[in-house]
Amino acid sequence: MAANMNKSYDLIVIGAGSIGVPVAMEFSKKRQSVLVIDSLSSPGQGEDKKAIGGIRASHSDKGKILVCQRSIELFSHWKDTYGDDIQWQSNGYSFPAYTEDHENILKDLMRIQQKFGLNIKWLSGEEYRELNPGINMEGLRGSTYSPGDGSASPLLFTQACYFKALEYGAEFRFKETVIGFHIEKNRIIVVKTNKGEYHSANVLNAAGAYAKEVSKMAGINIPVKPDSHEAGISEPVRPFMGPMVVDMRKEPGSKNFYFYQNTEGQVVFCLTPDPPIWGVDTRATSIFLPMIARRMITIMPMLLNLKVRRTWRGQYPNTPDGYPIVGKMKELDNFYQAVGMCGQGFMLGPGMAELLYRLMTEEYNRDDPETLDSFNPYREFMEQEIFK
Repeated sequence: MAANMNKSYDLIVIGAGSIGVPVAMEFSKKRQSVLVIDSLSSPGQGEDKKAIGGIRASHSDKGKILVCQRSIELFSHWKDTYGDDIQWQSNGYSFPAYTEDHENILKDLMRIQQKFGLNIKWLSGEEYRELNPGINMEGLRGSTYSPGDGSASPLLFTQACYFKALEYGAEFRFKETVIGFHIEKNRIIVVKTNKGEYHSANVLNAAGAYAKEVSKMAGINIPVKPDSHEAGISEPVRPFMGPMVVDMRKEPGSKNFYFYQNTEGQVVFCLTPDPPIWGVDTRATSIFLPMIARRMITIMPMLLNLKVRRTWRGQYPNTPDGYPIVGKMKELDNFYQAVGMCGQGFMLGPGMAELLYRLMTEEYNRDDPETLDSFNPYREFMEQEIFK
């Protein structure tokens, strides 16, 4: 939908991805006038389309747990609420432990997660094998299991959000790049693009891997640094897996890896490189598939003959501590950040959109102050998200 350059919007969102599109839907649903600007050709064409679709509340921070729990509520009821099939499944997440250190870390974390209301438990090796029958039992000490976690299609969900946002009156400008701001008296008066200028009461930076560059246009530096992760997907096969498997063991070239089977029977997998590969290069590499194939066959030997359909590469916009940067900036009265999702923007998106609405309208719920404190743009970044 074409935007009106003479119109003043309640909110301009920079970035039509896993945060920006749900935000547009949420705000327009609440009768706010919203304009979303993105340099790409359609919604979700940045890092969102490269997400593998995992959705978990099993984090180590109360704020992330609460936001993702709300996201899961929205994902799981989406079809009943709006009629769109987003391929949601409540398949759960599991973190199997093959070392004593990992067992102790997972059990300590589990007690914290349970205190924050997360449905998670410890399974013995034999109990875990009932969920994932093909798992390698050699050295398996047990696993955490959070049955409420799940997965969905990033493509289908973002498209569903986009069309609902349009229905509620949101406007989008694609193939248009933000090039700067006109600032007066500590407020962004005009958002400038390569095609025009737009006025807004508030501006939200949701630019993903390019969030740092957008923020610099406003004279503000934020510690967001993208690194590359590769993923892949197999041919469809009959259902054989239970929950997502997250193997936290380090191997040469990889910090950890994870995989699950989606509703169409395809196995989707991703690897965290070690050391990190910084930058925004999206070209797939020749080393990824042999590396992750060895890891997958080791933990689940029955995957040996699984045929891979394709691989791809995307970016995780990381922060120093693994927590998002969300909040109003002190330097400008109407500039907000929702950046640094650390590769978890898809799972955070729906719940984050509601949180941002409450932030901008100051209609907070009981837990919002503590959640926003975790995401505070001005924090010291000293703590570390466990298993980010």
